[in-house]
Amino acid sequence: MFHFLPNNGIKFAYPLFARLTLYFIKAAQLFYWLYQNSKLTLKFQNTGGFKFVDLNSASERPPVLLLHGILGDPEGWFDAAAALAASKYRAIVPHLPIDEMPRGQANVGGLVKYLHELTGFLDLDSMVLVGNSLGGQIALKYSIAYPEHIAGLVLSGSSGIYETEVGTATFRRQDRDFIRDKAEQAFYDPAMVTEDLIDRIYELATNRLRALRIVWMARSSISDLVIDDLGDITAPTLLIWGAEDQITPPDVAHSFDRLMPSTQLHFIEKCGHAPMMEHPDTFNEIMINFLEHSIDRIALPSTPI
Repeated sequence: MFHFLPNNGIKFAYPLFARLTLYFIKAAQLFYWLYQNSKLTLKFQNTGGFKFVDLNSASERPPVLLLHGILGDPEGWFDAAAALAASKYRAIVPHLPIDEMPRGQANVGGLVKYLHELTGFLDLDSMVLVGNSLGGQIALKYSIAYPEHIAGLVLSGSSGIYETEVGTATFRRQDRDFIRDKAEQAFYDPAMVTEDLIDRIYELATNRLRALRIVWMARSSISDLVIDDLGDITAPTLLIWGAEDQITPPDVAHSFDRLMPSTQLHFIEKCGHAPMMEHPDTFNEIMINFLEHSIDRIALPSTPI
């Protein structure tokens, strides 16, 4: 087992297969979002060794980078990216190459390094980082390493303090009933878990190479915590949390709010671990209002973008 002791003195155990189950629960949210939003497609750029979506690149406001989680996918942020672009923000959605990283780089630090190389390639100076789950942990670690480049943070269901156990039983990746039971924990409404969704998770779960990389990244996420550094993050930070999040429950949001010096906390009712997928309109409204009122920005250009 893996253990760590947060500042609140509560001990959490992470059996490896239980942790693997946790990330397939997160995959359920992604696949549901893709199923519901299959008509929304944005064009990826492949340049400089990077793959990303870049909307409204002429905007003079600080760019907003949207970071997906360990089993997430950039498409999970497409709705938010489109809403940001409509509000005259530059929205960048990078594909984090978790499936392609070699063993020595398949960790949180490796992803922070990759993100720093991408922002250098794009010549970004000041930016807002938005992250869900592991994406939030990457945003936090980046802001600790490069505070001079961070105009603000938006965190939702972020890793970095703790995530709850989802069971201690061995992950039964070829058991559809087991997968269904675990997938339902990702949502407020278990009816969202359809047979098509189970098929997609089953296909993912039986990919041994990807499962191995998930384990590597999960181990890093457990050990590379941010709790001791949160007080040093001075950038304005928005916390958007599902009130019924079972993976990073409301106590995690309250811990971030207590330990970081400049935060706003919003809960979305009847919502699980990924508010930007389950309640995109509400999430986008809260996020854009925060950007408009809390982030220092350059004046908008006089002509429309």
